Amino acid sequence: MRKTRVLLQSLLAKLSALSPTRRLDPLPLRNDLRSYNGSKFAKDARAATNVALLAFPQGMAFAAIAELPILYGIVTGAVASVIAPLFTGSRHTILGPTNATALIIASHFAGTAELGSISVVPLLVLLVGGLLILGAALRIADLIQYVSRSVVVGYLTGAAVLIIANQLRHVLGVTLEAGPDGHGPRTFISIVLATMRQGQNLNWHAVGLAAVGGGAYWFIRWRLPRLPAFAIALLVCSLTYYTGVHLGTLQVDTFAAFRLTDLRFGLPQVSSRGIFYDLNTLFGLALSVAFLCALENSVMSKSLASRSGDRPDVNQDMFGVGVANVASALVGGMPASASLTRSALNFESGAVSRFSSILSGLLCGLGLMSLGPLMIYVPKSGLAALIICVAVSLVNRRQLRIALRATPSDAAVLLTTFVGALLMPLNLAIFLGVSVSIMLYLRQAARPHLREYEFSEHGELRETGEEGARHHPAISIVHVEGELFFGAAELFRTQIQATCADPDLRIVILRLKNARHLDATSVMALEELIRFLRSTDRQLIISGATKEVYRVLKNSGMVEVIGRENIFLNSPRSPNLSTRKALLRAQEWLGTDDVEVRIFFDPGRETSGGH
Repeated sequence: MRKTRVLLQSLLAKLSALSPTRRLDPLPLRNDLRSYNGSKFAKDARAATNVALLAFPQGMAFAAIAELPILYGIVTGAVASVIAPLFTGSRHTILGPTNATALIIASHFAGTAELGSISVVPLLVLLVGGLLILGAALRIADLIQYVSRSVVVGYLTGAAVLIIANQLRHVLGVTLEAGPDGHGPRTFISIVLATMRQGQNLNWHAVGLAAVGGGAYWFIRWRLPRLPAFAIALLVCSLTYYTGVHLGTLQVDTFAAFRLTDLRFGLPQVSSRGIFYDLNTLFGLALSVAFLCALENSVMSKSLASRSGDRPDVNQDMFGVGVANVASALVGGMPASASLTRSALNFESGAVSRFSSILSGLLCGLGLMSLGPLMIYVPKSGLAALIICVAVSLVNRRQLRIALRATPSDAAVLLTTFVGALLMPLNLAIFLGVSVSIMLYLRQAARPHLREYEFSEHGELRETGEEGARHHPAISIVHVEGELFFGAAELFRTQIQATCADPDLRIVILRLKNARHLDATSVMALEELIRFLRSTDRQLIISGATKEVYRVLKNSGMVEVIGRENIFLNSPRSPNLSTRKALLRAQEWLGTDDVEVRIFFDPGRETSGGH
């Protein structure tokens, strides 16, 4: 055990050394042990009981969403709740199966519930865990903050609609036909059409039990909000079925009973085609699930930290999620992620440490050992109705309204993600939304505009009025302010070349005092611009270059191309000094001290810094 711990610490230290930020803690649980006492245990035990009453039936529900045996969801909830707190930074987050991750599994394995497809799920979960651990060590979770909330809202809304459509078959007691490829319907439209075609085969017993379960759920939520509505409604539905069966009046599908011997301990199975084939087949799906797990974990841990006053460490939490998924894979479970409902319930129930999660996992484990034979009395239609009730709560109308009205870009990202979730597999829809979000951001960040400026009689830069515009300057000063990364490079070069269309223009002074994030693409564009100017016997001079910009130019070999004598560094004490030196250099090159000058800058960024 000691050797394993030392090896783990060494591995984490080597991986974390790639990042300048603080390293991962291989066992943060020990920090809670130092001050733990009986009073804290009592509070954690109360919270754990409330969470377990929700986690156990939700585990069944999310396994049902994924079209997996309900044992997968229950064992994942139990194991992840026990293992994750040993490694996460958050003391309130509860891990286990979730709606979003379950639905990704369902959309990928739709209609292929044979043993062959189900057997690869543990290998998928192991791959997800490995990706999360690697991502945590490389501090990838820090990048999650750049994912637009419009993507999350659109994805969750689309997932909610898909969950409802998927569960209608169980509510109605019908079976959907598989397509020519042997797969069941995967997209929203195909699922709805396939369900409608089964309209004449409705099982009214199933519909009735679904009504009992749904009605009990909403009644408890309305009249008795402090009680565990999901667990009680499922119990009411099961008792109704039990009574109906003994009276000989009900005929509906139920879940299969399970025993602990059904658990598959050990490394995941590999198909007959080999481990490399399986990894290649599952990698894209695993990457999508890992990304979604990291996203859910980041949102949840930050939300709870803002309410508790804790300092969130999303990379440490991501590490805990990764280890929890590895543990889930070793017991034959499904992907584990941070649960919104269970984590919020844990916090609101008064949990004070990560031991509440461990205790809730142990309670779920007791349920796993004792309630397995009773699953034959849980009607699928009743559980499906409760899943639909939970899915409805995923649609946040306020957040939808904000995203749709805030900006056109937010609305476009939300609608694209939402429609994508309905028309394509969810693992592709989430990346589609992120890609569109990034593209719109880059488009917004890379839109420079130029406006004419000049030196006043007092030596200050000012905007030139139309009546004072100079139409044939020999020197053009182009003020660049903002981002010069790859997204802006082409537009930057195009606009500068448009400025150079004046046949009387001889010298361009590129003022880079407030230019940022010069990269390889921008450097290449600058080199092409220099070659273009020199091919027509013109010259380019750089003024106001910051140390960062100069370092990029030097490292890329552009100082030699431009000429050190044509580069003037910025002087913080006198912002215009470098530009005046550049003008003197231009006059020297032209062989005159009497030239017309026009000055350009980006008006959209004029408030971000002085000239």
